[in-house]
Amino acid sequence: MTMQSIFLHVDLDAFFASVEQLDHPDWRGKPVIVGGKPGDRRSVVSTASYEARKFGVHSAMPLAQAVRLCPNGIYVHGRMERYHEKSQEVMAIFRNYSPDVQQMSVDEAFIDLTGTERLFGSPDETARRIKAEVKEKTGLTVSVGIASSKYLAKIASGLQKPDGLFIVPFGGEEDFMLSLPLEKVWGIGKKSLIRLNDAGLRSTREIHRHSLAFLTGLMGPAGGTFLYNTVRGLENDTFLPAKTHSISSESTYAYDLADRDAIDTALLELCYTVMFRLLREKVRSHALGIKIRYEDFTTVSIQETKDRDFSSVDDMFERAKALFYKKYESGRGIRLLGVAAQNVEDSSLPQQSDLFDFGEEKKRKVEAAILKQLEKNPSIKITKARMMKN
Repeated sequence: MTMQSIFLHVDLDAFFASVEQLDHPDWRGKPVIVGGKPGDRRSVVSTASYEARKFGVHSAMPLAQAVRLCPNGIYVHGRMERYHEKSQEVMAIFRNYSPDVQQMSVDEAFIDLTGTERLFGSPDETARRIKAEVKEKTGLTVSVGIASSKYLAKIASGLQKPDGLFIVPFGGEEDFMLSLPLEKVWGIGKKSLIRLNDAGLRSTREIHRHSLAFLTGLMGPAGGTFLYNTVRGLENDTFLPAKTHSISSESTYAYDLADRDAIDTALLELCYTVMFRLLREKVRSHALGIKIRYEDFTTVSIQETKDRDFSSVDDMFERAKALFYKKYESGRGIRLLGVAAQNVEDSSLPQQSDLFDFGEEKKRKVEAAILKQLEKNPSIKITKARMMKN
C-alpha cells in the first residue's frame, strides 16, 4: 500500500517588513515598505507590510509609485544579512519536524511530513506546533498550507494570510481547485488572466469543461497542459526545482516582472540566499544556472561555467545579471525567477588560486565572517550600508 504524501508549504508573512517591525516595535501596525528611501533613484519595493498593502503597495513596484500611494509610509533599505539570520532561525525549526525540508527562498519552504504522524501527530497538529514554535522563538508569523502535493500546498498557504492555516482534504484535490477563483491559481499571471477572460473563461470550472486540445490552442502547449492538469487537482510540481547537486533559490511573483530594476532586485535577493547557503554548508561552485518562467508558462534556462568560484554575493550577482540578459526576451513579463549554484563541491578540497585578486577575496572573507558571527550569536544585527545598486 502506498503511503499518502503529506506536504506543508510554509510562508513567512511579509517577511522583510515583518523583521523590520520586529526590530522596531514602534513601527508595528504601521505601513512599512522595504526597498529604499523616498527619492532613491531606480529603487523598487522588495516587501510591503500588510498595512502598506492596503494602500495598493506591492513588491516589484517602483518606489516612486509606492510613495505616491502611501506618502506617510515608513521606507527603509533592505538588510539582507538580518533577514537571512531570521530565516536561518525559522528553517532550523522546520528541520526539527522532518529530514526533508526544501527551502525555496529566504522566506518559504516545503516540509515533507510523509510518515511523521507517529512522531508529531496529524498534519494539522504538526502545522499548529510549527506555527506556535516559530512565533515563540523568532517573533514572526507564518502561513501554512497542507496538501498531498507541493503545488496544492503552495496555493493553500496563501489563502488565509497572514498567520493562516489551510488544509486541502486528501481526496478532495479536484474539488478544492474547482472552488478557487482564477486569481488564486498559482502560476496564472495578469496577462494570462486577461487572455482567459477574453476567451470567456472566468473560473476554474469553466476551464475544466474544455479539452486539452482547446486549452493548448488558446494558451500554447505549456500553458494549456498546465491549466488542464491544475483544475483537476493533478500535480504540477514541474513548477518546483529538481533536487540536484546544486544549491538554488527561486521565487514566483504575484506581479509580472518586466522592469529592469525590479528584475535586478529579484536577482540580487536570490543571489543572497544562494551565496549564504554556500557559505553555511561549506561548499563552493563556479557554475551558475538561471531559470525564467514567462507569463505564458513557457520556461527557459541558461547555464554557464567559469574557472573561478563565486567569491561573494556581488560576484554572483554580476554573473547572474550577465547570464540572465543573454537569455531574457526583453519586454516579456516574468512569473518566476530562479538562481542555482551548480556542481557544488566541498570548499575544503584543494584548488588552484587566482593569480590576481581584485577585492573579491576580501568580500568573501567579510561575508564568511558575517555568517560565522550570526551563527554564534543570532541576536546581533550586522548590515551592509546598501542592499542594492541604485
